[in-house]
Amino acid sequence: MIMQAIQAFLAADMQRVDAVIRERLHSEVVLVSQVSEYIINSGGKRLRPALVLLSAGAMGYVGKHHYELAAVVEFIHTATLLHDDVVDESSLRRGRETANALFGNAASVLVGDFLYSRAFQMMVGVGQMRVMEVLSDATNIIAEGEVLQLMNCNDADISEADYLRVIRYKTAKLFEAAVRLGGILGGADAATEQALAVYGMHLGTAFQLIDDVLDYSGDHETIGKNVGDDLAEGKPTLPLLFLLKNGTDAQVKLVRHAIENGGLEVFDEVLSAVLTSGALDYTREQARTEVNLALNALNVLPDTPYKQQLIRLAEYSVDRAY
Repeated sequence: MIMQAIQAFLAADMQRVDAVIRERLHSEVVLVSQVSEYIINSGGKRLRPALVLLSAGAMGYVGKHHYELAAVVEFIHTATLLHDDVVDESSLRRGRETANALFGNAASVLVGDFLYSRAFQMMVGVGQMRVMEVLSDATNIIAEGEVLQLMNCNDADISEADYLRVIRYKTAKLFEAAVRLGGILGGADAATEQALAVYGMHLGTAFQLIDDVLDYSGDHETIGKNVGDDLAEGKPTLPLLFLLKNGTDAQVKLVRHAIENGGLEVFDEVLSAVLTSGALDYTREQARTEVNLALNALNVLPDTPYKQQLIRLAEYSVDRAY
């Protein structure tokens, strides 16, 4: 219900963003348009574009560049999804076949490249060097996060700090950039821009931590992905790291084997250990801590309907079921 209320609040603005997306997806190369439209229209929450719109509104921005930048952020996010699904060999996302499963790996990678390059064309058109700095830095750090995650796969010895670094690079950085962009458009001073960035970073971290929870407590019809995918890929997410540190000897041995070998065949045993160990409660607590830090960062903003929606979005991030 919270997300529906936020979407209703932004409905008119998001229609403008969708119009930009449709216009900018056009390509004379038919396959580019087909793959791009398939992934863009596959039912995403549009969280990152919403953050651009809400932060711009919270800063009192009046203009049209926030529509363009909201679309830019969605294109960058979509490009990362296309590349992610190829790397992870995923077959299901948002309840539908992944683009790589439908069109093939080569098309997915190349169309991801098209979306990145189109995003940079669009941000140049906004004509603000600070915007280009934020987005170029963000895309570079996201790429580093992807590589870090790849390096961490099948490694049962990474620390919680190592894992949080991956989250902050791979997921939270684009949340942070999205909120910064609205602030920049609205003329935020350096301190306010930084506060918005802190909000976005902690919000994005919380969002990914709840994704970790849902990988063991959701079902694929609800969350739109294959439950247990992370375990199958040998990704040491926070619930598993908690078990490695706090589980019984048998649980530690089981989880270590699952991470090191990609443990979908022992998913039921690992799921039982996760559900009975307090691992999910711990992960939720860490997500709640992140959300509280995000909410504290909003204290610099004047009290407006846009600020209230930013608060509601933070609350949604830890209470959601998908």
